[in-house]
Amino acid sequence: MRTLIVVIGVLAVILLLALLLSRSSADTIPYTVTGTTGEIEFRQYPALVLATVDTADDNEGFSLLFDYISGSNKPREKIPMTAPVITAQKIPMTAPGVSDAASMSFVLPAGTTREATPDPLDSRVRIVTVPEREIAVIRFSGYAPPEDVEAATSRLQAGLKTSGIGTTGQPFLMRYDSPWTPGFLRRNEVAIGIRR
Repeated sequence: MRTLIVVIGVLAVILLLALLLSRSSADTIPYTVTGTTGEIEFRQYPALVLATVDTADDNEGFSLLFDYISGSNKPREKIPMTAPVITAQKIPMTAPGVSDAASMSFVLPAGTTREATPDPLDSRVRIVTVPEREIAVIRFSGYAPPEDVEAATSRLQAGLKTSGIGTTGQPFLMRYDSPWTPGFLRRNEVAIGIRR
């Protein structure tokens, strides 16, 4: 009995530490929920400024973008980290599922304009503006392996088709948590622009 109590106590401490380490200090970009249907949530986002890298390698993309916000820009300014990190997906012409990543983006803080955004020192980082738009989102947890992303994307596209809602652009993945966050606590979302 004593061993069981010790094991439960150790597990509780590990869980508490995981929760404390996983809490992100990054601000989340603002949005307004405009409706739902089933597991799909509709959101209105303001115009955004993104720092983007074209790469299929998440580690390389994250590293380049993190360097940019850490001061690898012309005025050598630090830029606050925001959530989510957005990964745009390539979709093969012959399949409805999501395949390898084509780009990764960090969203710059709310209210940032292109004119006020520091230019990157590394030419692989580019600054992109995204106009105000409405998107449809499905949320899921875990480490977002390709099969989970593909499954969520398929559900999102099927749900929108059933509801008669048109889409714009390609699906993308939004990840909100630090690398230290346990999978069951992670917030991931697959999204796509919509026309209603």
